[in-house]
Amino acid sequence: MALTTFLFAIFSLFLTSSALYFHIGETERKCFIEEIPDETMVVGNYKVEIFDSNINDFVPTVYGLGMHVDIRDPDDKVILSRTYAAEGRFTFTSHTAGEHIICLNSNSTAWLYAGQLRVHLDISVGEHAVDYSQVQAKDKLSELQLRIRQLLDQVEQITKEQNYQRYREERFRQTSESTNQRVLWWSIAQTLILLLTGFWQMQHLKSFFQAKKLV
Repeated sequence: MALTTFLFAIFSLFLTSSALYFHIGETERKCFIEEIPDETMVVGNYKVEIFDSNINDFVPTVYGLGMHVDIRDPDDKVILSRTYAAEGRFTFTSHTAGEHIICLNSNSTAWLYAGQLRVHLDISVGEHAVDYSQVQAKDKLSELQLRIRQLLDQVEQITKEQNYQRYREERFRQTSESTNQRVLWWSIAQTLILLLTGFWQMQHLKSFFQAKKLV
């Protein structure tokens, strides 16, 4: 029972959405790293607010202020680079498993809208990124059919997560083996250097004593 609860917590950590907010300057760029399996849909919803010194609080942004979203895959290839409105959503599908970098910055200039911004960001990964109410309406599914569809999507996402974890374990093993091999060769090189240095010192001392006719 404890193992089942632990596995469920792990899968929930992988599959649930993450919501947060952060503060940035209008010319500042903020980046996040999201580990995503391959062929996985990601949906980000955001809302930008600007600080109003008159009421000492954050309010909806002024007209024309938007948010530029830049997303790169683990190979540093651009998946998405686009400027959106002050409130909206962005969607992309990963094609390579690994760390994806999601960067956001406003499209304003400091002289136009000098101030502090608060950005609300909600990132949904996998089946949590799917709007099942739209799926139900589009495919005309019953409640039972919709629930089965959700379960199948969850199983598929868990399989992707397991494959990704195996991929990470394989990379970690390769890195560990490579590091151990380098440490071994470095130890051998150090030993050879010490032996050669000792031999050279002995020969040098022998030559010195012979030159002084001490031996």
